[in-house]
Amino acid sequence: MIIAQRKPFKEISEAVAPYDKILIVGCGTCVAVCLAGGEKEVGLLASQLKLAAGLKGRRIEVGEITVERQCDREFLEPLCDFVADHDAILSMACGAGVQFLAQLYYFKPIFPAVDTTFIGVNEAVGLFTERCRACHHCYLGLTGGICPLTMCPKGLLNGPCGGTLNGKCEVDPEKDCAWSEIYRRLEQQGRLDNLKKIVPLHPHARSTTPGQVIHPAYQRRYSAYE
Repeated sequence: MIIAQRKPFKEISEAVAPYDKILIVGCGTCVAVCLAGGEKEVGLLASQLKLAAGLKGRRIEVGEITVERQCDREFLEPLCDFVADHDAILSMACGAGVQFLAQLYYFKPIFPAVDTTFIGVNEAVGLFTERCRACHHCYLGLTGGICPLTMCPKGLLNGPCGGTLNGKCEVDPEKDCAWSEIYRRLEQQGRLDNLKKIVPLHPHARSTTPGQVIHPAYQRRYSAYE
């Protein structure tokens, strides 16, 4: 089970400020259950964006769609026509969903509208790859939908280390350097200026182990057990 919380509206609105046609993509599973990114939350965010733009004398188009799962190609591929009609995409899925969406539609800027805060387990036989650390602070809007904390073994936030060689990782030469991938993705989108921004140190103190999350709407129900 994945838990997320919506980013502050100021952060979201600033991220999509340069765009006039925005598509908000919700996810109907985990983030819908925790009331962060389902169909209802997509509608609320769309209304907020249009209202805020109107107050500034701007008129924007905001598309809304919620798929069953953003971490499943089957549900993302049919979005092609919707994506083509918009300048940028706001994903209300977890960090894994944002990255999968960004991988499929790499030619469009993808911005996270939520911060992933907690990931549970799915105990089944199979092969799984990590995409998101649930770090409480999503950087995917700056890095072209590729997570530097997860995909870079050193978790570097401001570019590659001095050991990258021919686009390969110093730690594991069989793997591509995450920051080389980020550079190529931003170059494809015409957003290389993002690399000039200095990202502050990650607030690791916000992550605790083992974690517990109680949604504000259920605080009264569980307060008796604390």
